Amino acid sequence: MPGKKLVIVESPAKAKTIGKYLGDDYEVMASVGHVRDLAQPKELPADMKKGPYGKFAVDVENGFDPYYVTTDRGRKTVSDLKRAAKDADEIFLATDEDREGEAIAWHLLELLKPKVPVKRMVFHEITQESIQKATEKTRDVDTALVDAQETRRIVDRLYGFEVSPVLWRRVTGAKSAGRVQSPAVKLIVDREIERRAFVPATYADIDAVATTPRGESFPVTLQRIDGVRIAQGRDFGANGQLEAEVRHVSADEATALVAAMNSGSAVGDVVSIDRKPYTRRPAAPFTTSTLQQEAGRKLRYSAQQTMSVAQGLYENGYITYMRTDSVTLSGQAVNAARAQAKDLFGAQSVPDSPRLYQGKSKNAQEAHEAIRPSGDTFPTPASLKTVLRSDEFKLYELIWKRTVASQMVDAKGHTVTITLAVDGVALGESRSRLEFTASGTILTERGFLFAYEESADEESDEAKEDKKAERVLPQVTEGEKTPLSELEAKTHDTQPPARYTEASLVKALEERGIGRPSTYASIISTIIDRGYVTRRGSALVPQWIAFPVMRLLSERFEELVDFQFTAELEEDLDRIARGEYSRGEWLNRFYFGDDDHRGLKAVASLATEEIDAKELNTIYISDTISLRVGKYGPFLEVIDTDTGEQRRVSLPPELSPDELTPQKAQELADAPPVEDRIVGVDPETGREIVAKNGRFGPYVSEVLPEEPEAHEGEKKKKKTAEKPKTASLFQSMSVDTIDLDTALRLLALPREVGVDPESGEMITSQNGRYGPYLRKGTDSRSIDSEELIFDITLDQALARFAEPKYGGRRQAAAPLKTFGEDPVSGKAVTVKSGRFGPYVTDGETNATIPRGMDPAQIEESDAFTLLAEKRAKGPSTRAKKAPAKKKAPAKKKAPAKKTTAAKKPAAKKAEAEEPTS
Repeated sequence: MPGKKLVIVESPAKAKTIGKYLGDDYEVMASVGHVRDLAQPKELPADMKKGPYGKFAVDVENGFDPYYVTTDRGRKTVSDLKRAAKDADEIFLATDEDREGEAIAWHLLELLKPKVPVKRMVFHEITQESIQKATEKTRDVDTALVDAQETRRIVDRLYGFEVSPVLWRRVTGAKSAGRVQSPAVKLIVDREIERRAFVPATYADIDAVATTPRGESFPVTLQRIDGVRIAQGRDFGANGQLEAEVRHVSADEATALVAAMNSGSAVGDVVSIDRKPYTRRPAAPFTTSTLQQEAGRKLRYSAQQTMSVAQGLYENGYITYMRTDSVTLSGQAVNAARAQAKDLFGAQSVPDSPRLYQGKSKNAQEAHEAIRPSGDTFPTPASLKTVLRSDEFKLYELIWKRTVASQMVDAKGHTVTITLAVDGVALGESRSRLEFTASGTILTERGFLFAYEESADEESDEAKEDKKAERVLPQVTEGEKTPLSELEAKTHDTQPPARYTEASLVKALEERGIGRPSTYASIISTIIDRGYVTRRGSALVPQWIAFPVMRLLSERFEELVDFQFTAELEEDLDRIARGEYSRGEWLNRFYFGDDDHRGLKAVASLATEEIDAKELNTIYISDTISLRVGKYGPFLEVIDTDTGEQRRVSLPPELSPDELTPQKAQELADAPPVEDRIVGVDPETGREIVAKNGRFGPYVSEVLPEEPEAHEGEKKKKKTAEKPKTASLFQSMSVDTIDLDTALRLLALPREVGVDPESGEMITSQNGRYGPYLRKGTDSRSIDSEELIFDITLDQALARFAEPKYGGRRQAAAPLKTFGEDPVSGKAVTVKSGRFGPYVTDGETNATIPRGMDPAQIEESDAFTLLAEKRAKGPSTRAKKAPAKKKAPAKKKAPAKKTTAAKKPAAKKAEAEEPTS
């Protein structure tokens, strides 16, 4: 009896969808991502740890041969796949059609060692037709793509292991460096430095309302005085100085002009009407980058959330493959988009010939079509409203609109600028001519805007244009009189360059050639996870530790964080993927260098010479104040100008780097210290009670009396061994507001709740390392809130001890905040206080709230993003890795599996690598 054909894909969801299309003759199984990875040095067999593989798990002296290990999850998967392969007549490796997918297919081939024909099956959409075609049009595993992915992995290992130790030794608290993550952090830090150096300028203008003789009103703004254009924000440089030949109107001058016009007759003459044709083309279909940008701006999705949702849409057959930098559409997709536009918006909505788009990418690792709805007919969003989850529906709708709009006609119309002149306005002893203008765009043909309404994006320049387009100006003729009313002088301040958002950072990375479609989301997640960057709303704000890290990398590893070098490195990896460059030769030049290029090894060996760690971790704010990055975070070091003594001042955690001006630093230095706020005096002991901010959080403490001075001839007594009572404040308490009664209650803990009538043991309530709990002898139970420490009754305590210690039914902790339904799970999301700190949860997924993010201030979008990123990361694995397996040389059989177990933990190692897709 003939066996089945085994198809191996990456995810169970994809396996389920494809299985429906292939029928009973096929068995579809999932590898669940990578089954094998580059070993950590500590995972090497004992006999290899001192050999050429010992430092990197890569033999840099012999062709950069990597040493692989099967992952924990991969062991069982490979075992299951081997069993299925024994009964199969044919095997199809159907992993994704990019570098990562090709590498997974190669690793599966190496591990399974099948004795039946093996074919590489690729597709970029999951429909019955495309899957059927893919089984008929197969190929071999592309070794050039595999080499490119392996080279990228080895480069990241070499970079992380050579550069990161330099950071650890010189920057306290630094995690690691990464080949693409470090340039991304540099972009964010450089932008913050620009913001810190920015000098704002103030300028003014005048708004008014003009009225035609027919009673039609429209807004106008002052543009010129005596023929000279007045200054606007774009005319000022970052130093606050004018950089254009314009007239700078001050607030006082604008106010005086308004007063002069109000005191007389403010009537404008229409002196010109300027009409110009307006044409706007639709945007190209989505690439990975543009999808992440638009989803970030329109839907407020993080890059990670966008990719997670898109992955689900792809695996369930709704869209094409979501990792691509191609903007082209297949003939089938073009026909589908044109047909749908005709059906919905009329035959006039599409041009005579299909629109063709061409991207700049040559990258062989990317899929060959833009992101679009799947199939030869596109389901409308309305038809999927009840099928898709909320977040899936919104993203699908965005993709559908963009795709259909890309095949529609241009939006056309004309722009109109009306200029009004008011003559003889008194300005000091002279009289001036003031010119006001109004602009608008009249759309005579909306074209693609019927399908893709960009006005939903409130923050974009396009949105502003759309709003402008909706402003319809009245018909006027030259020479008409238009009285002005509602005259108002308006003052403006120039703004520093905006911080990067995830959307704008992805755009900046793409423009500079840093990273690739499959890596943008992981780059952002990595720099946030490592504590170099944090989110503030939608903005990405660098943490103080990022400044010395970037300073060290820029000074000692300048080439490695240079944007052009990183982009050229990416292009070289793409050349390897296209088979144009030898993997071994390229790695040898990258690591060892040549006559024209210093290799990574030489750069790293010289990087630690003569580094002043204190100077490196110091940022000078003023002549007497500097910021230091220390073991427990940033602090100010203030020098007393009279005595020369130094003292430390804590920084408010919510203060961002650009807000720490010399004035703010001096304000913090001059502020009275809050570490020793006297709360009151304990009436029983007569000792002062103080509230402090300590290394591990705020607390209260009693002040012990000083030892009396010994009289002459008396023997000095030994110092008392008594220690002061201390107690941590609850999360709801503050050093600035805690009162004496509350402080004394905290110091009196543990509180005696009552005696257990059965055992005769006292039950106490107290706070501990993992939160509030009850204790009875050697037994304990956690309780749901810190406030219950003071309020829980004996009956409630007995009931709690009657429940199982773990997993028993218990009253849920009252949520700190409650939001709406999570777009993925459809369940209500809450913020809770847990054993290990505050977290957000939808009942299925828990995500820790990062340090520095106030649980009380967290927004709904932040909660959804944290959950999405937690899902994207998947469960953490802590078990030991499987025995190692060494990669075979090209076209040679892999060596036998190693079984020697590692016995000693390796020295601290960290990699700054791009997580695999």
